[in-house]
Amino acid sequence: MLHIAIADDEEEFRRRIGVFLEKYLASKKIEYNVELFDSGNEIVQQGSAIRNFDIFFLDIGMKDVNGIETAKAIRKFSENAYIVFVTAYIDYSIEGYKVNAIRYVLKDSDNLEDGLTECMEAILKKMAVREPVLQLHFNEGIKEVPINQILYVESTLHKLAFHLIDHSDVLTMYQTLNTIERELAGYHTFLRVHQSFLVNIRHIKTVNHYIVYLDNGEEMMVPKVRYGDIKKAFIKYKGDV
Repeated sequence: MLHIAIADDEEEFRRRIGVFLEKYLASKKIEYNVELFDSGNEIVQQGSAIRNFDIFFLDIGMKDVNGIETAKAIRKFSENAYIVFVTAYIDYSIEGYKVNAIRYVLKDSDNLEDGLTECMEAILKKMAVREPVLQLHFNEGIKEVPINQILYVESTLHKLAFHLIDHSDVLTMYQTLNTIERELAGYHTFLRVHQSFLVNIRHIKTVNHYIVYLDNGEEMMVPKVRYGDIKKAFIKYKGDV
């Protein structure tokens, strides 16, 4: 599922962009959730929940916290979200590069939808390349699970529970954690922080005092024998991304 945030203090454009995206994604048969915000400050106040969004459409000229400032706040929590600036004038290109904006879309009434279409096509193409998907046989049925959506895998006896970003319920299967660890090893983003937990390093906020802190607020104890390797792997990952 795609999670999209639209922030614009002009109701007309906020609504137009939202309506367009809903029609566009429905035509592509893509599950989505679109949330509308009437200020940049509302986005900033999301805090760590910013990580839940895949795409942000930001009006540059918002009055309280403008689009550039909002984008900088987003980047403190998410390096991977796609940021699109919606503007009447393209005069912030250098600032846009600093926050790795993928597109500028002009608010011109005649060309807005064309700009949004081209923008979404580019984003979906990048996502298809960037986000590998696993097809797994769960007790709940065969599911396609994007690698980046996996928070962690928990083992209890020979039953595994997959904790995912987009699911309040977990997906389960009868398998060993060693087997899944080998299957996921090629993605280089999973750490065995405990005999019973395999964690997606993308969702680790920090590692400190023998505890792994996840970006959803959960905490996991790390045995002393593993702590040094976990800490080094996390530091290396943060340095590489």
